[in-house]
Amino acid sequence: MPADRADVADTGDAVDADGLADSGRERLRRWRLVLGGDAADGTGCALSGQDAAMDGALAALYGKAERQGRQGKDRSAGLGASAPSVARWLGDIRTYFPSSVVQVMQRDAIDRLGLSTLLLEPEMLEAVEADVHLVGTLLSLNKAMPETTKETARAVVRKVVEDLEKRLATRTRATLTGALDRSARINRPRHHDIDWNRTIAANLKHYLPEYRTIVPERLIGYGRASQSVKKEVVLCIDQSGSMAASVVYASVFGAVLASMRSIDTRLVVFDTAVVDLTDQLDDPVDVLFGTQLGGGTDINRALAYCQSQITRPAETVVVLISDLYEGGIRDEMLKRVAAMKASGVQFVALLALSDEGAPAYDREHAAALAALGAPAFACTPDLFPEVMAAAIEKRPLPIPDTA
Repeated sequence: MPADRADVADTGDAVDADGLADSGRERLRRWRLVLGGDAADGTGCALSGQDAAMDGALAALYGKAERQGRQGKDRSAGLGASAPSVARWLGDIRTYFPSSVVQVMQRDAIDRLGLSTLLLEPEMLEAVEADVHLVGTLLSLNKAMPETTKETARAVVRKVVEDLEKRLATRTRATLTGALDRSARINRPRHHDIDWNRTIAANLKHYLPEYRTIVPERLIGYGRASQSVKKEVVLCIDQSGSMAASVVYASVFGAVLASMRSIDTRLVVFDTAVVDLTDQLDDPVDVLFGTQLGGGTDINRALAYCQSQITRPAETVVVLISDLYEGGIRDEMLKRVAAMKASGVQFVALLALSDEGAPAYDREHAAALAALGAPAFACTPDLFPEVMAAAIEKRPLPIPDTA
């Protein structure tokens, strides 16, 4: 008998005929769903009704690989290769699990059971729960996608993109507009536009000890960004397969930045080739379908192109989004970064732009960039506006604590 049953005796819960309190039975039920029901799982708990249906959905995805070889047979028949059985399974998991769990299970089904090819069928796309990871999978299948599926795929991608824009656009515009205002310093500001921190720092030599005060001979203020006060932003995005989620988020942010008249935005994607998608920035869906996930990586070649497009280095921010696994010329890549920084470019290196947690990356290249004064770090979509604001204002970047 599991130890749980003895532990619940003093909880004050109602006790059933087996001497098991309600809280203890719920724990056993959950463990039964997790462990899968083999005799060795130790719960002795039988499932019925919706619990049995949930167990079947989990078994179809996770039971087959785990049980095969251990008992000489599968725990379940899996999803099989037929589209109808997959469609039913997709419907089941959306019935029994919350959206966040459904997205994880869909991702695991694609990885574990090789269901990518079924996403080429329109009816499958209509059944799935759309998220950033699904968009990445669809983009990787773009070249193999039949015409009958492309319209549905674009609709799925557009829904995800529009949801992201709603969540990210307003805060991004507000944060960067404030940064542009503060970066446009003026020396004859109105009272409410005075930047007191910079004014005091600039007038410390005018300190009068007998009055214990500073006479500010020169006032420094926050300017108001106008159409003539522009920053240039170059988003340079690694489109290798591991960067799928970053490509999606970067494309959305690129469209948001391009909608701001005070920022001249350029978007460049690369693998071993370099493609400038700036002319498609008004529609991030077009940008995404212009990418080609997978392939090698030539960061040096991409940075060479970006460097050639810079006309006002002191007013330019270059954002490299890459895991830094360089297939090109490493020393040349680092020389280009050093040259851009020396010319006044604000250089930002993001190992990932996503919510996926700590990414895999080339630590040697990251350390080399840090030595040049360009620390490389992973950035969540929610932090990205703050990172860009800091780069525009030429102040230290808000690097997240990874300890």
